[in-house]
Amino acid sequence: MGKAAVASNRRPMYPMAFTRLLVSLVAVASVQAAVFPTGLYRRADPDVRIPLTFSLAQSNLDKLETFLLDVADPRSPNYGQHWSPAQVKETFRPSAETVDAVQGWLQDAGIHADKIKLGSNGDILQLDITIAEAENLLHAEYYLYSDEDGHLSVGCHDGYTLPVHISQHVDFVWPTMQFSEPRSLSRRSESATWFGRESGATTTPIDNLSAFAEAGCDTSVTLDCLRALYNFDFTPVSELNACYAVEFGNNIYRSEDLDLFFETYSPDQVGHIPTLISVEGGDPDASGTPSEATLDIELMMGLLGSGQNLSLYQVAQTNLSQDPTDRLLAALDGSYCSVAPTGSEGITDCGNKPRTSVISISYHLNPDINDPTISPMVKRQCAEFGKLSLTGITFVASSGDGGVAYSGSEECLLPNGTLAFNTNGSFVGQLPASCPFVTAVGATSVAAGASTDQVEESTTDFPSGGGFSNNFPRPAWQSSAVQNYLDNFVPDYNASVFNRSGRAYPDVAANGIDSGHTGGTSASAPIFASLIAAVNDARLAASKSPVGFINPALYSDAFAGVFNDVTIGSNPACGTEGFVAAPGWDPVSGLGTVNFEKLKAAFLALP
Repeated sequence: MGKAAVASNRRPMYPMAFTRLLVSLVAVASVQAAVFPTGLYRRADPDVRIPLTFSLAQSNLDKLETFLLDVADPRSPNYGQHWSPAQVKETFRPSAETVDAVQGWLQDAGIHADKIKLGSNGDILQLDITIAEAENLLHAEYYLYSDEDGHLSVGCHDGYTLPVHISQHVDFVWPTMQFSEPRSLSRRSESATWFGRESGATTTPIDNLSAFAEAGCDTSVTLDCLRALYNFDFTPVSELNACYAVEFGNNIYRSEDLDLFFETYSPDQVGHIPTLISVEGGDPDASGTPSEATLDIELMMGLLGSGQNLSLYQVAQTNLSQDPTDRLLAALDGSYCSVAPTGSEGITDCGNKPRTSVISISYHLNPDINDPTISPMVKRQCAEFGKLSLTGITFVASSGDGGVAYSGSEECLLPNGTLAFNTNGSFVGQLPASCPFVTAVGATSVAAGASTDQVEESTTDFPSGGGFSNNFPRPAWQSSAVQNYLDNFVPDYNASVFNRSGRAYPDVAANGIDSGHTGGTSASAPIFASLIAAVNDARLAASKSPVGFINPALYSDAFAGVFNDVTIGSNPACGTEGFVAAPGWDPVSGLGTVNFEKLKAAFLALP
């Protein structure tokens, strides 16, 4: 193989970790992600064997948006005719050409056919080879690394290379490196206040909810405020039990907090808890951080009422450098288990968890920057969101609370490719919100002294996340609305500040100031997800399918009268004022908040 004919996955400026591989003298015990702050330890033993895995490129991914539009565009004669999981699996299975090309290359490189095993789903090739053989094959150098606890792990110091004609058939090779820097699970800004919007108020006893129930909606937003804001008077009329919240890691809820909330706002729900769907051993009764998960659950259960059941995907995260998104996706789609970008050896729940119609995610898990260690991972995850959407699932995610900075740590992108806290730099999006197959929800609030009859403003308690993706191009279904903003309202920023051709978000907005906890788009996402669950209830009662992927419909002319257009506010960060709210779609509040009755009517008018 000539050096000119290689595709490189070499280490960039952006910090990374390496795949953790516990190594004995003769075998590999397990794979999981970890941090290696102490750096290089020594070169890996060339005689140690590793299960080198090639994740093969999927077929027809270039047609994914077309397939989705066929079932999600209101103008399509096939609207609502969602695919079966089997149809999705078969359509995107790697082609025989891909399998043959990679197998042929491996054999030409001296790997005996007996050492090459094709996965049961046809999407991975696995080799049982030595470190020396892997280094020769990948033109890489494997090192052992040590973490703070002294655990030894193996990874490629400077990445790896593949022939150009093979790289198009391979998404990832691992163990090589982990694709993203380990980060804490992030939900909302630390600047957000608890229990209302009073300046400087940071805590209030949870048993004082009655005082907030009596306050105005411009001070503390209750369930009744939300119902009034969005014209939401919901009584279930179908047998639907299909709205799920997602909690990751040690973010847990406390049933006693739910009861305190329900005693004040929904007495007939006292004693009710969500149905647990444990993923990889996720346990809401384990020690953790009780508060933010409670927010999601009390909002969704409170809005949907006792006639609807809420289920909870509690996804375990054993260390901070694992991306729990992979675990959630694998639990919904078994074929994803073997190709999870952050490694699959630690995943045991493979397609064995129930699917639902609406899934709400109040987390931002990775920065949306164009980087070779991040982009392959997030693109694979986003494609999986799209494939699952084909089966009729609506994914809803919070847009973040850092304005145009990365919400988890308020970081901006510097010219050298690194992220830096609270500084000037290019704008950084949030994932999964910026994935085009996810409906991203920004945050609003009732203006001081205003009533629920008035249109809200973009919240000023924290900068609501929004902007343009660096990984995903702008989809056709939002092109006209976004171009209107770019032509008429966008601030005069240098072209390098944000990607004008990227997928724009948020798509919609909802109130981000909760009645009894902290504010954030973490509250906005479950509120909007509850409205979509109620829409599905009405459609099922009319013998129609769930709405599934809703973004093309929301941006269509058929939904033009559904939104309350939010035109006041901005989302400052990165040394700028960010973007400004404007008539029509904007990167602060999206299309605006919704009038539920109009939203329901628009969806009921579709096949």
